[in-house]
Amino acid sequence: MLEHIERDGGTIAVDVTGTGPLVVLAHGMGDSRHSYRFLVPELVAAGYRVANVDIRGCGDSSTGWAGYSRTDIAGDLVAVVRHLGGPAVVVGQSISGGAATIAAADAPELITGVVELAPFTRAQSFDVAGFLRNRNHHRSGTIQLLRVMAAGSLPGWLAYLDLAVPTKPADWAVERRRIETTLRQPERMAVLRAMTKTTPADAGARLADVRCPVLVVQGGADPDWADPAAEGRRVVGDLTTGLGELAVIDGAGHYPHTETPAQVLALLLPFLGRTLTATTTGGDRA
Repeated sequence: MLEHIERDGGTIAVDVTGTGPLVVLAHGMGDSRHSYRFLVPELVAAGYRVANVDIRGCGDSSTGWAGYSRTDIAGDLVAVVRHLGGPAVVVGQSISGGAATIAAADAPELITGVVELAPFTRAQSFDVAGFLRNRNHHRSGTIQLLRVMAAGSLPGWLAYLDLAVPTKPADWAVERRRIETTLRQPERMAVLRAMTKTTPADAGARLADVRCPVLVVQGGADPDWADPAAEGRRVVGDLTTGLGELAVIDGAGHYPHTETPAQVLALLLPFLGRTLTATTTGGDRA
């Protein structure tokens, strides 16, 4: 069931499926809720109520927002959980990994766990050595993202995706065309470009405020970092001791939930079982 949640400045589209404890899914920039197409049916079959969100400016959510920071997206995610009735585990990928961190820090009574997939959750320093080594196509991926940031280059984004998804799902040709068609809309490309210009510093500043368990999942072949595992360790290290855990999926890139969904589910389902209480029921409104 597709719902539209009113927010100050626009509407957030949420596709709600299943019954049971609530899991909220939030995708990365330049994408939509379709990114979680392989996880949703498995989570529903496992007994969860899944709220698959189009983050602001993407998918069926409105454009024209005043801001696209992680703090802005976090406010939307908290509103979704409050609207549907928590508690919830929030799963966020890339920019939404940082947003999920802020949401958990802001609303500990609503969010009992966070899963960060290939998250941009910390302020980034430029790794000159890693850039020059070109490990995991880091140099090429960075150059393509700079093209998007500087000029809103659609070819740059598509070239980045070809690097960021080294393990292509069976439907990749269709999915790539869907993304390309969406980003040919000037207002959607403007959102992507605005998101590339945001900083994850706001999320990094809130890592120490998180009070719930956090699972960080990195793809070992993610071109966004010279050393993806090291970035994951830094995120976990900035959390309160004992709250964070890191898993690295060898061969996966920046989209492990589409490239290696079975491996992500093998990590996600035990985490959900530990962090969502058995007494949580679906379908109730807060």
